[in-house]
Parts: sequence; C-alpha cells; structure tokens
Amino acid sequence: MSAEVRELVRTYLPEFPIQYCKSLVTDTTQFMSIDYGHVIELGDVHYMVYKNEAERRFGLEDPKYWVKRCHELETGKRKILKLEFFETFPVQVGKFRVECYRSPDKESRILDIVRGDSRFMQGITIKDAAGRNVRVLEIVNGRRLDLTVDRIDVEHDVYFREHLPGLLRRYLEAVRAIGMLHRHGERHGDIRRDHLYVEHGTGNLCWIDFDYTFHSYEHPFGLDLFGLGNILVFLVGKANITVQSLEGMGLAERLEGRLSSDDLSIVIPNRIVNLRKIYPYVPEALNRVLMHFSNSAEVFYTTTDELLADLEPCVEALESEYGRKPE
Repeated sequence: MSAEVRELVRTYLPEFPIQYCKSLVTDTTQFMSIDYGHVIELGDVHYMVYKNEAERRFGLEDPKYWVKRCHELETGKRKILKLEFFETFPVQVGKFRVECYRSPDKESRILDIVRGDSRFMQGITIKDAAGRNVRVLEIVNGRRLDLTVDRIDVEHDVYFREHLPGLLRRYLEAVRAIGMLHRHGERHGDIRRDHLYVEHGTGNLCWIDFDYTFHSYEHPFGLDLFGLGNILVFLVGKANITVQSLEGMGLAERLEGRLSSDDLSIVIPNRIVNLRKIYPYVPEALNRVLMHFSNSAEVFYTTTDELLADLEPCVEALESEYGRKPE
C-alpha cells in the first residue's frame, strides 16, 4: 500500500476502506494492471479507480480494461478515464471492406470540437507522466437509447403513433450532430444505438465514444451513415427484427414467401429493413428511407444532409397525423 495514496484517501475519501488502497499510478501504459484501489495521478489531480467499464451487448458483459470508472478525489466527482489503447480490424459492408482502428488522438480532437455541445459527451485530454493520452470524461446523466425504447411497454402500433414521432424528432438532431463532425472532417466511427444516450430530464440525445475511425476512400463517411441507418431501422421497428425472430413474433406464417434478401440489411444480413412488410401502417415514404440501407438499394446516402432531406418530411408527416408529443 502506498503511503501517498493512503494520505490522499484519508484527506479526500475517508469512507474508502483503507485496506483496499493500492499504489499511486503516474504511467498508465500497463492499464491491465490498474484496478480497484489504485489512484491515477494526472497533473495535480488524483483519480481513485473503482472498476473497469464494460460494454453490455447480447446479454453479456465485455470488459474494457482501458476504460476506468473513477472518483476524482479533489472534487468528489465521478469521472471516466479512457487510457491509451490501439486495435485494428476490418468491417465488411456489402461489397465494401472497411479498415477500422482505434485512435485516442482522434477522440481528443472531437472532444475539443464538441466542447459545450450537449449533443456529445464532454471531456478533456491530459497526458500522463509517460506522455500517454488519457481522456477524462464526464459521465452522461442518462440511459442508452436502446434500453429506453425497450422500456416502452406497449404494442408496436401504439408505440408508432404515440412515441415514435417524438423519438424521430430527437433523432434528427442527433443526425445533425454527426453532420457537424463530418463538416469538420471527422467521423464518429462507431455509431450504434448503445452509443446514443437519452438524457434524463430533457430527453435529448447525446453521443458517446469517439475513438474509432476508419479508412474508406470511396465513401469517406459511409460507415457513419450505415450506423445511423441501423439506429433508424431499430427505432421504427421498436427492435431489431430478424428473420429468426419472426416466429416468436407470430409472423412467420403470414410472411412466408413474402420476404427476400432484398428486404434485409446490407450491413447485418439477417436483419429486416423492409418494415412495411411487417407493419403495413409504416408510411411508404418512411419505408423508402429505410430501404436505402437494404440489399436492394442502388443508391446509398453519402452525407447526413441527404438522409435529413428525405427523413425530415417523414417526421413532419407523422407529427401531423398523430400529433407532436414530447417524448
């Protein structure tokens, strides 16, 4: 146990069990060895580590050992520290192969661009004693978009009339936020429904996690656009509806022989994009927007402005028919 850590804890966090205090960390290179009870020193500020963050997908937790949930000792605030970590992997989108990689410096650039913009998570970058990039992030006071939608316990037709118009109105602003990044020459890089939070109190949407980026010279913002499409399909369907899930929904018999590969996502092969075949009350204009992300699409959206130009009239039509309700 470090005497320096013990003294810091006694001063700033006296309720912390002293027996769990570990050493003071100034070089975060070996992030796998930094865990509960360590204190990370960045400049003149100290962060008590509580746990590693984890991504929760498909009912499983995937630990992110380079992301630490912390207590900022001098202020008492909760913070997230993202430590320097690199990885590279390919993504196949239809016939396009995209090289993705993690870039801490790119996330730092975006944090600078979006400072003060509530549509994005907020944070600063501090170098540790070894010159490693550490992003000190504010915790978003909200809930993931997908979990928020899951908690709307009504049938799809009621959801479509009473909840979807408000959600789509907020989604439009989230798309505009990504467009702002693109105008700065940056990409979000990892657009998913669990990287978009619904802020408590306001209901506004807030993007998190900007450290992925990708090389795609033919479609420089394509992966972001496909990510936006995946979220849109999820919102309209109130779920990700797959060929396999139709039976559980009681729709397999009705749709037998009516679905083809043209109705499926170009990104996720078993996901149904042609939602009008499942829910006939989905307007044709809105369904045409969804079909830009299907295997049958001959033209893809290449900018957020193109997506907004098609989608905004659809949202206005829903609001006109069902009323504009706060969500």
